[in-house]
Amino acid sequence: MLTTMAFSQNKDLGLFEAHGDIGTNVKTGSAVYNPKNQEYTLTGSGYNVWFDHDEFHFLWKKMKGDFILYTRAALVGKGIDPHRKVGWMVRSSLEGNAAHLNAVVHGDGLTSLQYRKTTGANTDEIKANITNADVIQLERKGSNYTMRVAKFGEPFVTEEVTTLDLGDEVFIGLFVGSHNKDVVEKGIFKDVRITVPAREGLVAYREYLGSSIELLDVVSGNREVIYNSPKSLQAPNWTLDGKSLIYNSEGKIYNLNIKKRSVELVNTGTVTNNNNDHVISFDGKMLGLSSGVQELGGSIVWTVPIQGGEPKQITPTGPSYLHGWSPDGKNLVFTGQRNKEFDIYRVQAAGGPEVQLTNTLGLDDGPEYSPNGKYIYFNSNRTGTMQLWRMKDDGSEQEAITDGEFHDWFPHISPDGKWIVFLSFLKEEVSSGDHPFYKHVYLRMMPVGGGKPKVIAYIYGGQGTINTPSWSPDSKKVAFVSNSADVSIY
Repeated sequence: MLTTMAFSQNKDLGLFEAHGDIGTNVKTGSAVYNPKNQEYTLTGSGYNVWFDHDEFHFLWKKMKGDFILYTRAALVGKGIDPHRKVGWMVRSSLEGNAAHLNAVVHGDGLTSLQYRKTTGANTDEIKANITNADVIQLERKGSNYTMRVAKFGEPFVTEEVTTLDLGDEVFIGLFVGSHNKDVVEKGIFKDVRITVPAREGLVAYREYLGSSIELLDVVSGNREVIYNSPKSLQAPNWTLDGKSLIYNSEGKIYNLNIKKRSVELVNTGTVTNNNNDHVISFDGKMLGLSSGVQELGGSIVWTVPIQGGEPKQITPTGPSYLHGWSPDGKNLVFTGQRNKEFDIYRVQAAGGPEVQLTNTLGLDDGPEYSPNGKYIYFNSNRTGTMQLWRMKDDGSEQEAITDGEFHDWFPHISPDGKWIVFLSFLKEEVSSGDHPFYKHVYLRMMPVGGGKPKVIAYIYGGQGTINTPSWSPDSKKVAFVSNSADVSIY
């Protein structure tokens, strides 16, 4: 008879409830969580995860309903057997012969989706058309399971198993198996995220998921969750001193102290319908806002001292969505809808007449100055696909800089002028003119002079994730928002 061994429960397992060895007579494995770097280290043994029963080490929690599981994972060292394993698993029980599904990377690089349909049945496998993946995502929607895997920096490759009934409440978690009952292998998991996605029928812009503010090292791709809220938090701007993030929530503007993890309301006077299009001036002294005024046609551009005060109205009519401030502090650039068409406009920061910079059919959005003031970067779907563009600050020499593989939004140029970070939506999920909440999105980065973009973060988010400039002053990190219906997990 196949039975589980004793499981260890403690309060130091991060997102998980317990861990232990699956199967019988398995060499004892371990699971350790390091809260400082938010990483998990697992060791495990066992003959295999295959045929009609399994032996491995499992770090788990119980979950119901839909979920998205994400990690960057790697086996440590050369190992003994090429089929040692590391990945995510979903099990109907902790019995060794339980029905289950796993997204797994083997020691020899084989990357696959494996599943046992019923208790005691043989295991089936779908091999991905990439090897050596180190980004592993496993999603459940009803009885359908989708594996998304990638080599870090590249888009996901997807495989799916449909109508697999493992029960509503399942054991989900990370696992390591050695494929050798006499050997213990080690795996390291970082950037582990357990996301509860939007439910079917969620009413956009009326119902919201919770939010996590994260910091991302753009070179390593390492992510750190620094703040969670059950509310919708959006569009963090990094302050010039590097100490705080400015974000919006429920019409208000807040200052998050990064070191203390404390939040203070920013006084914006009577302007209290602020959206996620807010910008800090290059000298760090002023904050530009976009706030809805229904009788003026929608969002209006305002400016206010960074420490707060009564804002000054800049644009007379809406919709006007602020995205950029010139390096010399003299001008603002915004997306304005005029005559039923969205285009890019420039206006003096002190107020004055609008200057239209784009006039093609389609949506032009997200304008932002380069740090040298030479160019304005923006996104446009004038070709039918949302792509990144740039133009001179007078609107001349408009040219596309991304190729249209995805729908690309909101170009943000690093303070050192070397890099562009932007948000990419999947074409199968959204239309070119939309940037909704709660989708599978990438943060991508490319050299400011052009080149192939690299994925630097795989996120469940979208609207509010990185609408406005959010680079750290030293150009090493960006701040962004990810979403989940249950942020209490963190």
